[in-house]
Amino acid sequence: MITIIGLGVEHSERGCVTDNPHPRFSYAVHSDISDVVVDRARLAVGDWTCEAGDQTAVAYDGKPLEPFTEYHVTLDVSTADGEHAHAETTFETGRLGQGWQGRWISDAGYDFVEKKVSPVPMMFRKPFTCDPTKSVRKARLYATAMGVYDFACDGKRIGDRYFAPGFTSYKTNLQYQTYDVTDMVGAGAVHTLLATVAGGWAVGSFVFTRKNRVSADRQALLAELRIEYTDGSVEVIGTDASWEVSESGPVRMADLYDGETYDAMMDPGADGSRCKDWRHASLENPRSRPRHIKADYGAGVVAHETLSPVSVARRAGGELVYDFGQNLAGVVRMRIANGRAGQTVVVRHAEILNPDGSLNTAFLRTAKATATYRCADADGFPEGVQEYGPRFTYMGFRYVSVRGVAEDDLRIEAVVLHSDLRPIGDFACSDERLNQLQHNIVWGAKSNLMDIPTDCPQRDERMGWTGDIAVFAPTACLNFDMSRFLEKWLRDVKAEQLKTGGIPNTVPVQGYGFPATMPEMAIDWWGDACVLVPWAVYRSSGDATVLHDMYDTMKRYVKACRFWAGLIGFGKSRYIWNTPSMLHFGDWVAPDVPKMSQWQKRAKWTATASLNNTSRTLARVAEVLGYDEDARAYDELADKVADAYCSVLTDGNGRLDNEFQTGYVLPLYLNMFPETVRGNAVDHLVKLIEDNDYCIGTGFPGTPYILFALADNGREDVAYRMLLNTACPSWLYEVGMGATTIWERWDGLDENGECPIGDDGTDLMISYNHYASGAVGAFLYQRVAGIEAIGAAYRSFRVRPVLGGGLTWAKAHVDTPYGRVGSAWSLDGGRFSITVEVPVGTTCELALPDGTTMQLSNGVHTATCEM
Repeated sequence: MITIIGLGVEHSERGCVTDNPHPRFSYAVHSDISDVVVDRARLAVGDWTCEAGDQTAVAYDGKPLEPFTEYHVTLDVSTADGEHAHAETTFETGRLGQGWQGRWISDAGYDFVEKKVSPVPMMFRKPFTCDPTKSVRKARLYATAMGVYDFACDGKRIGDRYFAPGFTSYKTNLQYQTYDVTDMVGAGAVHTLLATVAGGWAVGSFVFTRKNRVSADRQALLAELRIEYTDGSVEVIGTDASWEVSESGPVRMADLYDGETYDAMMDPGADGSRCKDWRHASLENPRSRPRHIKADYGAGVVAHETLSPVSVARRAGGELVYDFGQNLAGVVRMRIANGRAGQTVVVRHAEILNPDGSLNTAFLRTAKATATYRCADADGFPEGVQEYGPRFTYMGFRYVSVRGVAEDDLRIEAVVLHSDLRPIGDFACSDERLNQLQHNIVWGAKSNLMDIPTDCPQRDERMGWTGDIAVFAPTACLNFDMSRFLEKWLRDVKAEQLKTGGIPNTVPVQGYGFPATMPEMAIDWWGDACVLVPWAVYRSSGDATVLHDMYDTMKRYVKACRFWAGLIGFGKSRYIWNTPSMLHFGDWVAPDVPKMSQWQKRAKWTATASLNNTSRTLARVAEVLGYDEDARAYDELADKVADAYCSVLTDGNGRLDNEFQTGYVLPLYLNMFPETVRGNAVDHLVKLIEDNDYCIGTGFPGTPYILFALADNGREDVAYRMLLNTACPSWLYEVGMGATTIWERWDGLDENGECPIGDDGTDLMISYNHYASGAVGAFLYQRVAGIEAIGAAYRSFRVRPVLGGGLTWAKAHVDTPYGRVGSAWSLDGGRFSITVEVPVGTTCELALPDGTTMQLSNGVHTATCEM
């Protein structure tokens, strides 16, 4: 029997509202029998039908879609042996470019001039009544803001989003959200819309310099309530000067870094009548006028797990310190009994504790990370219990300290926040330490996939550093469906590209200067995100749209890199990227040298390898898009860069003039060494590793690839010794020290559990929730479990486990666009057994440890061999 699974629109399986005039459809087919061949797949949207032989990104190509319309989608699949399956879904169109009747509104009387802080949140109010002579068929609220907003109708919160409309490059891109409020509005009744708009990224303080008012002088709101009646008439209630505004709402302070302050005594009530400070809103002309305001196309932030404390410690003065047992990004939710009017409860957050049991907040730098709740009288709440959780901020924490309430009167939990990403993969094996490492990788990703890919969730940063996601994207795409999330972010990468082709170090830039202040520069490995991230998305999803959209951006970036590499030197040296080291990050946070300047001095090697990698990857992109001449040109460039690396930076026989782990790892992983000297280079790398007691010596560019460079060159024994090493620096050292996420610095805690504060020039740069080094997760899936895509979307894939490290079993799965790919192997004495799951529409090449290979079609297959 066959079934259709995962029928989705625009990489979303539910609730899609799109402004794409050619929405993309994807689906998978599951069968409980083997060797199924799909004979026909017919997709229909309205009166448009197509033969959907390709299961990924089938683009609508019918008559123009109408705005504000729900469309019904049907899919019928039949197989060669006569089986049939049927599936249905729906999607809505948004505005499709139709102009807004609503206008931008704000409070012109609010003059926000303070520096390094965020503005007081604004409330907006609009009473309305539906036509009492008509019945409401459908009601939708369309809303966006300069700032971050929440909407309520008659006191009931609308939607489940945090930080809407999301973080984008506001001068170019802005999202709006669509909310179904049909059940909230009734004909004849008087209703009230209440919106709260905080500063967020657009107006509030951001980046570690705490710059504010980057995109607007004050918050602004743009919204329309669109009511369709059963008689076909439409009523639109848009933001205009008839709305009211006030800064006297209960949210007294909201800042991404400092936290939130809420005064329950200032609650305006469901209709806003308790607030006496309303005045007419003013029409606003925000300084940033986005060229594109589109229906939500990303993966918005929502609440996920809720964690209870695993312990509580009572400290002097009544302070309570709670441990949630997991480092996370999110907020607390409190339930306070017997609260007194004016009673103030203060919650501070931290990732680690000091030796005396107090919160370590030093590494937060200027971020206060504090939630403050001022109680109203308990009599005004059901059963006398007041509930509060911040809405306009988030923190990175495992521990919180609470003051101002007795322990018996408090119930507290942690609400995990991150983008709404569908988990698609998992890994486990016989070594529980590696299972904890996989856990840490996943939770580090959750904490930093917060509408954009951030670097950390706790200190005064949380910025879209390009270098982190450039190396982590392949691992992210094994654990989560990243398509919507990364396609959204890449729109801003494209928008922020500098005129000469360079990519800013953080996207959106949003107040961060370098290299925006040096527009001629391209920065290796960080800017490489514009090439590596789209390629990772395509390889995972099979949707070439992202390659089409980013192709010109990639070409301009590689051209800029080639310019800088050729600026200094003659002959082959023209392909060595040797600009001054302070203009690069180099071997960032490599643990074998203690100073930032030493990491940067390795830039000649890391940058040259970067140029090879981006050129070679761009050649593969060009092949996919059918640009064969471009593909040949970029392959030729990559070959010349590889030859220059080996000729200029080595002795010609596989030995680097300046030996360090990353200097070998990159050319080995990227196949830059000639076969005649590759073995020598491997030996030199192994010697460095042995001399370093099998500890990691690589920085950001080398860490994702070091185990591949070893295992793929016959030294899986060394790869496993590094992977399973428990000495610092290593992945399992962090595990052994109790880490529940990936650290930024391998030595974040010493063996006594204390935090080293070195003088490396990075200004207290110690985060315990940084995903970049978690890029090792790709090795767990692709070598330990053995699952690796050959074709995009795993239409063809390989299962070839690399055994070692004393592991007796390992398993992993990835839910691909064609269905689940799975590998589960075990060792029993000298006998190896493996079970492989192959989805309909794909083929698998299985390679056993004894050298046997076989081709597998769809189904569940088992094979064995003697070791």
